[in-house]
Amino acid sequence: MAALTAAAVAVVGFLAYQASANVPDNLAVTPKASSSAPATGGHAKAKPKKNPLAVPAASGTGMRVVYALGDRRVWLVNAKNKSTRTFKVMPSAVSALPGTYRVSSRSGSVTGSDGVPIEHVVRFATNNDVAIGFSAAQDGSMESPDPTLKAGGVRMSRADGDVVWRFATVGAKVVVVP
Repeated sequence: MAALTAAAVAVVGFLAYQASANVPDNLAVTPKASSSAPATGGHAKAKPKKNPLAVPAASGTGMRVVYALGDRRVWLVNAKNKSTRTFKVMPSAVSALPGTYRVSSRSGSVTGSDGVPIEHVVRFATNNDVAIGFSAAQDGSMESPDPTLKAGGVRMSRADGDVVWRFATVGAKVVVVP
């Protein structure tokens, strides 16, 4: 009986790992050349893989939320400049410009400008009169936004939204990097 239980736990663990590793193609990091890739022509060196857990160097210091536009990734950074969590996000058509901001307002549950019910909205910037903020769709979706909508939501999973909600209170620093 114990062997059967151990086998069941192993299968569940494996399936959980597989589920966490299956990121939709539109959220995946574009593959970069790794240091183990063959060099072209025998002389060129391949670029080392970028560590997604490394906080961007030009993101300041101290406790902050770092949002990298190009990587579509957010880091939550503690006062000792260590990342406590990082995750992929899906930005809307309107994004914040690179710079340092402060969380200006929060809403527990509202309807997004795209008509999707969202929760844990953390607003930190505006761009052309469009409010920019982090949020999670209540249905858990992170679909590509309609490019014709003038929306500024930076969508994340519900679990990541919960963590951002607790981390980024009004006045918290948000650094946007290219």
